[in-house]
Amino acid sequence: MNTYLLVHRHPENYTGTADTAAAWKTWFKQLGSQLVDPGNPVFERTPVGTCGTPLPLDGYTLVTASDLAEAVELAKGCPIIKEGGGVEVGLLTPIPGREHPARIF
Repeated sequence: MNTYLLVHRHPENYTGTADTAAAWKTWFKQLGSQLVDPGNPVFERTPVGTCGTPLPLDGYTLVTASDLAEAVELAKGCPIIKEGGGVEVGLLTPIPGREHPARIF
């Protein structure tokens, strides 16, 4: 299995509610054993360089999937989509010698 990064992008002026919090919990449960890390929301942000999307960074989730198509299917259940946002899906590829990024320096 591969690990995929799901980057959540929210619509402008998005504010979560109790209903959206419940939707996130439900989605995480639906991901089951494919959920590696539910991630965290982003509250402060600023782009550096060309970031390519007008939707602000909202947070991330890590999942496992056999291929990109399966990861995309998992991402389609992300609650931010129903709120008018989007999800970017990317394959994380380990680089030999960098298994522990915190220990690079």
